[in-house]
Amino acid sequence: MTDLDLDRPALRDGPLTSAADFHAWWEDRHRVSRHHVEQVDFADLTDWDFDGRTGNLAHSSGRFFSVEGLEAREGGAVTWQQPIINQPEIGILGIVVKAFDGVLHCLMQAKMEPGNINALQLSPTVQATRSNYTQVHRGGRTPYLEYFAGPDRGEVLVDVLQSEQGAWFWRKRNRNMVVLVTGDVPVLDNYHWLSLEQLRALTCLDNVVNMDARTVLSCMPFAFPDEAEVRGDGSFRDALIRSYQYQADPATAPARHSSAEILSWFIEAKTRCDWSARLVPLREVAGWSHDRRELSDAAGRQFRVIGVSVEAGDREVKRWTQPLLAPRGQGRAVFLTRRVDGVLHLLAQARPEYGLMDMVEMAPTVHLLPGEDVSDIQHPYLRAAVTDGAREGHVVRYDSVQSEEGGRFYHALTRYQVIEVPPDAPDTIAPSHLWVTVRQLQDLLYHGHYLNIEARSLLACLHSLY
Repeated sequence: MTDLDLDRPALRDGPLTSAADFHAWWEDRHRVSRHHVEQVDFADLTDWDFDGRTGNLAHSSGRFFSVEGLEAREGGAVTWQQPIINQPEIGILGIVVKAFDGVLHCLMQAKMEPGNINALQLSPTVQATRSNYTQVHRGGRTPYLEYFAGPDRGEVLVDVLQSEQGAWFWRKRNRNMVVLVTGDVPVLDNYHWLSLEQLRALTCLDNVVNMDARTVLSCMPFAFPDEAEVRGDGSFRDALIRSYQYQADPATAPARHSSAEILSWFIEAKTRCDWSARLVPLREVAGWSHDRRELSDAAGRQFRVIGVSVEAGDREVKRWTQPLLAPRGQGRAVFLTRRVDGVLHLLAQARPEYGLMDMVEMAPTVHLLPGEDVSDIQHPYLRAAVTDGAREGHVVRYDSVQSEEGGRFYHALTRYQVIEVPPDAPDTIAPSHLWVTVRQLQDLLYHGHYLNIEARSLLACLHSLY
C-alpha cells in the first residue's frame, strides 16, 4: 500500500513568496531560457582530446576534469576496472539564507545543466567548480560568490567537505556551505527566495531540486523540527519527529544504538575492506573502448562516456563542449524505516565504493546503480522489502525520481524511496546494516565522509515528511 497523498505537502504561501509567485517565476525561467544540448563526436570537442600516451580524455588546460582509468585489487589480483571522472578541484555549493518576518529563506537559482533531463532545476545560490569561479573558462564572474569568500562574506552556518558519487568520481569533494546575511541582497532574474518549508515541499516533485541543493539542505542543522509538536497520535509524523529529537530527551525518545556503537560498526566495516583502488591510464582498462561517438564497455551494461555541445544563454559561458558520463537506465536508493519504541529508525548501510576517499560511507539501505535491479540484492529480506507491489505491513512514505549531477552526468536519474516496514522487522539484517535514528545520521553531517551523496539526498527528501 502507499500513503503518498497524506505525506506529501503542497507548496504553500510563505511570508515572502506565494506558491503562485514561485510557479509564475519558474514557468518564466523555462520560457526565456535559451539552451540546446546535442551529442557530438569526440573530435568535435573543443580543447578536449584523448591523450596519445595514457588514453585519458582531458582538457588542454589541465583543469576542469579528466576521464581516467580506475583499477581495484584484492590479494594482489585485479578485481575491477572502469573509467572514472577525476576532478581534484574542490568546488563551492553554497546557499545564502536570510530571515524574512522571522522565517529563514534560501536564495535559490534556476540553473541549466547540460546533463539535466529537464534543463533547469533549482540549485544552490552558488554552484561552481574552482575552475569556474576563478574564470579559467574566461567567462563571466560567478554571481554571489562574494558572500562565500573574501572579507564581505556572510555569517557561516555550515561549512563542510562532502563526497560525491564514489562509483563515478575519483575522490571527489565539494564544499557545502550556508551563509546567513542580514543586509539587502540584490536578486537577479534567475534567483528566487524560498522558505525552508517551501523547499521541502518541492523535494517531493520529480527533478525540481537538484542534487547539489539537496546535499546542502541535508547539512542544515537548523532545519530540524526541534520545536515541532509531537501530537501523541501514533502517526508516522510523530515517530519521525521523535527520530530528529531523540537527544533532547533520551528517556522518552530512545535510540536503538548509541553513537559509540554506530561509530564502532562503521569502523569495523572499513576494516573488512581488504581491497585497494588506484588511478591507471584509461588505455589500460580492459573491456572498454571508444569509437568516434562514445566510450563504452563491451557488455553494454555499464555507463557510457559521450561528448556534447552546449548552448546556454544564461550561463557565465554561453557555448562550450565537454564529455558527460551517461548511465544506462535508472538507479534506486531506498531507506527502510521502522518504529522502535515510537521512534523512527532508518536502516543504514556501510557501503564500500572504489572512488571514495576513505573506502566506505553510510548509504541508504539499498543502493542500486543504473543497470542493476532487485535481483542483484543478495539479502533475501532486503530484496523482498524493496520489490514493487503490495507487501503486508509495508507503507511507501516517499517516492520520487531525482536527477544526479547534471554538470558531469547525462540524464542520470535515481528513484528515491522511504519505505516503512513493520516494527517486528529483524533487529539484525546483515553486518553491513544498522538501525539508526535520523538525528544520529544528521549529527554525522557536521563532518565529511560519513554519509554518501545518495544518503544525503534522501535525508533532504525525508525533511518533507514532517
